[in-house]
Amino acid sequence: MHFVSIRIITADVARLVAFYERATGARAEWATEDFAELRTSGATLAIAGTRTVPLFAPGSARPADNHSVITEFLVDDVDQVHRDLAEFVTDVVAGPTTMPWGNRSLLVRDPDGNLVNFFTPVTPAAVEKFAAFTRLAG
Repeated sequence: MHFVSIRIITADVARLVAFYERATGARAEWATEDFAELRTSGATLAIAGTRTVPLFAPGSARPADNHSVITEFLVDDVDQVHRDLAEFVTDVVAGPTTMPWGNRSLLVRDPDGNLVNFFTPVTPAAVEKFAAFTRLAG
């Protein structure tokens, strides 16, 4: 089994795609006006409109209603990302903070209120843990 993507359901696909394109630097590939994907070296972030929900099961997902999932992006320099996002991210939950597990993290909310964590490993153990990802990206 391979984990390949996470999908966010939204009432405004274009707005959310624009946010993630700007926040990540990745360009979206649009399949339809209701579905786009931002691919990274590790996984894909899919963004879909509410009209796609009935294709799976009517009422199974609601936009802007996430209270338990944090989408995470490994970045080279979380402090630089914080500076880069300062002009357009309006909801910074927690500025760059070094966590007990060795990552320096920036927690923000996207326009739908979903939590997004940008992080950089900073301790030797965390750097080693994510070494395979950084080799793939580099």
